[in-house]
Amino acid sequence: MTALHAFRHRRPIRAIVAIAPLLLALAATPTRAADTITVAVDQATISKLPERVATLVIGNPLIADVSVQAGGLLVVTGKGYGATNLIALDRGGAVLAERNIEVVGPHDKVVVVYRGVNRETYSCLPFCEPRMTLGDGQDYFAQVGQQGQTRSSMARDAATSTPAGPANAPGGGNPR
Repeated sequence: MTALHAFRHRRPIRAIVAIAPLLLALAATPTRAADTITVAVDQATISKLPERVATLVIGNPLIADVSVQAGGLLVVTGKGYGATNLIALDRGGAVLAERNIEVVGPHDKVVVVYRGVNRETYSCLPFCEPRMTLGDGQDYFAQVGQQGQTRSSMARDAATSTPAGPANAPGGGNPR
């Protein structure tokens, strides 16, 4: 009975000895809380960077883009739907922070119209206006994009044109 009793007491000890290296390996692994930054597509959010960041790595720049502002502020812009990650490194290559970035759909009131297999998206705040959204039909996306580019170039041209001087002012420039 003594041998059986000793055998039964060794079994838990053997299990602990077998598991101990695994537990030590997990405990030795640096724990990095992977905070999630959530941002809507075509919008931006601000987050604080840890001190001494020298390099930022984005897993998939088609999903999110980042820029660093004064004071260690990180601006995260949603480019496409999905999830990616951000890794902040110091000058020596040590990981200072690792965060997940989740890019979600718009928060405003959106109406989606399907014309057969072609999709059109409208932003309805307060009136429904065309909105370029990933996944829209190719022709609709191109048309709305072209209108946006044309409007931007017209605004840029108007801002850089010379202001109306006395010769161009109503009733001025040509004395009678």
